[in-house]
Amino acid sequence: MYCAAGMKKPVTAIAEQYEEEYGVPVELHFGGSGTLLASLDIGKGDIYLAADSSYTNLAKEKGHVKETIPVALMRAGFGVPKGNPKGFSKLADVKNPDLKIGIGNPDAASIGKFTKKVLSKHGIWDGFEPAVLFPTVNELANSVKLGTIDAGIIWDAMAAQYPDLDFVNVPEFDAEKKDITVGVLTDSEQPTEALKFCRYLTAKDKGLKIFGADGYEPVENADEWAETPEIALFSGAMLRPAIEKTITKFEEREGVKINPTYNGCGILVAQMKAGQNPDAYFSCDVTFMTMVQERFSKPITVSANEMVILVRKGNPHKVFKLEDLKNEGLKVGFSHPEKSALGALTKRMLEDEGLYEEILATGNVIPASATGDFLVNQIRSNSLDAVIVYKSNAMANPGSDVDVDIIQINRPNAVAEQPFAVGQGSPYPNLVSRFFEACVSEAGKEDFLKYGFRWELVDEES
Repeated sequence: MYCAAGMKKPVTAIAEQYEEEYGVPVELHFGGSGTLLASLDIGKGDIYLAADSSYTNLAKEKGHVKETIPVALMRAGFGVPKGNPKGFSKLADVKNPDLKIGIGNPDAASIGKFTKKVLSKHGIWDGFEPAVLFPTVNELANSVKLGTIDAGIIWDAMAAQYPDLDFVNVPEFDAEKKDITVGVLTDSEQPTEALKFCRYLTAKDKGLKIFGADGYEPVENADEWAETPEIALFSGAMLRPAIEKTITKFEEREGVKINPTYNGCGILVAQMKAGQNPDAYFSCDVTFMTMVQERFSKPITVSANEMVILVRKGNPHKVFKLEDLKNEGLKVGFSHPEKSALGALTKRMLEDEGLYEEILATGNVIPASATGDFLVNQIRSNSLDAVIVYKSNAMANPGSDVDVDIIQINRPNAVAEQPFAVGQGSPYPNLVSRFFEACVSEAGKEDFLKYGFRWELVDEES
């Protein structure tokens, strides 16, 4: 594990505790965040813990890091001898020629890079001549303790580890908290074990208790610890083919268990209103997310799925448009309007077109099904002549390309959008978020597109 030197105390304690509990030693390598980042270009390892997320993000951009997990927050400020004998109080004190001030090396230490950023932002960096540049924040704090400099710009968590030092807050630094994230390296030869330790390190009842005791501000909404956590996932049945492979891969890499419940979203909503609380909900349509929104975080729309008419191969009953579903003697299948999003959207679409009651009046519609998959099977077995389903229902059903034809509806109201949300009461919000990231990764996206979904996820940077 490559770890920023400033976190040596808590991380060493966490690694020792982990080894005592699970018999797995953690080999630790400490240094400046920038120095460690450079070493990732030539060396191998399992975990990278930098002093702020800018380094972890850069490592991810360079392909060195696969997953990241939030750890804690820190503030920068003046580390001074007890009692603050030189009276440091404001950022402009760095320009006082009578004061000896040390900083971290901007090219090696996270604190140095951040110091340069803030001083530059406020027009103080140009002309500033620090007394000494240090490769790590630990050496900087030690220098203040020994009295070789009057003050050093350090992290509040580092100052808290030195009883002989005081920490002076500065508004310009307070306005820009730095967040710490830990990353699992892409080339790790034991990613499951690495992820397990990272989950331990970032668990509110394990590693974060030690971080908090050492002066760090643990992140809110951290996960609880479980050696093998289990995630309850509620998912609309139409999403099953798009996420099944991702679930299997995620379970294998993370060493966790995902328990999916696939059904019509009307049924899933009823189960939630009856008291069930899944860790995550992947809805067939936004309308069925809205019904239980108070139970979840802000949903993110991932994909869209077009509704189509399926007919028997060769279209023997000449069904080319919605109006043709009124043709005499036709056996038509709809999904249940209360038990599934597909049924509700079908009803709404046909009502908008002024066709719903007319089609029902013909007697063509058989008793409703809960899911589109069942409707596809019925038309393939010749029990029905035409059904309205999602495009993905047809494309995910093996052999349907031989047995049925797809008739496009091409109406703006014939599209469902699929949002994902994390349960408010989930003990594993970060783990669930990583599962979401796996679903929307390039590999996950390919599975959605393969089954006829349209990609709707908006890149936050675009």
